[in-house]
Amino acid sequence: MKLLLLKGLFVLGLVTRVHAATFSIPDLGVSFDAPDGFTELSSMEIALKYPPGRPPAFAAGNAERTTTIAYDLKTTLLPAESLQEVKSSLEAAFERAMPGLQWQQRKMVSLQGRQWIQLELVSQAIDTRIHSILLITSFRGRMLIFNFNSTREEFGKLEAALRQSMQTISLQ
Repeated sequence: MKLLLLKGLFVLGLVTRVHAATFSIPDLGVSFDAPDGFTELSSMEIALKYPPGRPPAFAAGNAERTTTIAYDLKTTLLPAESLQEVKSSLEAAFERAMPGLQWQQRKMVSLQGRQWIQLELVSQAIDTRIHSILLITSFRGRMLIFNFNSTREEFGKLEAALRQSMQTISLQ
């Protein structure tokens, strides 16, 4: 009975996809697999969730939108040979902008044979602590950024799925 009801809700569009989905930046060959149940955020949801000025172009999240993956190819030029310098600059900028910031990791990593900056931190949002993992690389000479973030309370439940999602990032 439950299965029949669930199938009916899917057909009616009242329940969104519950299995892992592949998300991409259209026409750029950038894609990744999100954790089970993640769906695309609408432009209105992105505008409400992210600070004005430079919100991401794309984001996917869980049903409650308490855990999201924002991703975007920014207009910022980023030569591959500048990654280490940019890492240091970002660390300093985050420390200035986020009082109470707690670093979890700050390192260079290799994903799919490409060098990435990985910054992992816990910061204070308006009403809760947020655990974020940022991945930044040079793609076509510009800054490609992924921001995996979750409320501190939820992060432990989704950490393995988020880290697995990071490993699926594909650039063509």
